[in-house]
Amino acid sequence: MHATDYLKALAGEDWAIATKHPFTDALADGTLSPEKMAGYLQQDYLFIDQFVRLLATAVAHAPTLTDALPAAQFLGLISGPENTYFMRSFEALGVPSGAAPAPETRDFQMLMEEARLSGRYEIMLSVLCVAEWVYLDWATPFADKADDLPFWFGEWIKLHSGPGFEGVVGYLRNQLDLAWLDLDDDQRNMVADMFKEATRRERAFFDAAWSGFNVAS
Repeated sequence: MHATDYLKALAGEDWAIATKHPFTDALADGTLSPEKMAGYLQQDYLFIDQFVRLLATAVAHAPTLTDALPAAQFLGLISGPENTYFMRSFEALGVPSGAAPAPETRDFQMLMEEARLSGRYEIMLSVLCVAEWVYLDWATPFADKADDLPFWFGEWIKLHSGPGFEGVVGYLRNQLDLAWLDLDDDQRNMVADMFKEATRRERAFFDAAWSGFNVAS
């Protein structure tokens, strides 16, 4: 078993709920209210700063240039097409990009900062893996529905499914699988704890999004 499959199994119920959630089900069938989508996107956009910093730090800690390049390329996607999607969606939904972070948002921001400041490549990878793999798992079953939805739903699904994004998640998993081989038991336990905590906080974020974030206007 790959280390990342083992870690996913450890995440258990939190992983299952985060990747098959009423919020994402409603998003994918087009029944999610514009207000809930707007609040969700405002909160999700607040992750960009810490995510970019974490990913850039992981690039700096990658063992070789070959290991670093896919993550560096992914940085371009986050700062380019994904950022553009957010701006178009905010305009279409009639809301600003700025919002005060909800508690669940702050919790995940703090976890990303903790991973970045750890100076440990495997810890950074554990959070990055969860952040991207959860999205791949929930979005992939709905990829064939994306073209029939309003773009703020459909393009969000497309950004997190398909061969390109599968490649990103495959790369992150492979990097963590390889790093795992050189870890002692204490280090592996730290990675497992971080992976499980990241999954728990992803689930909490979707739970809060389903309840409805306050929409900044």
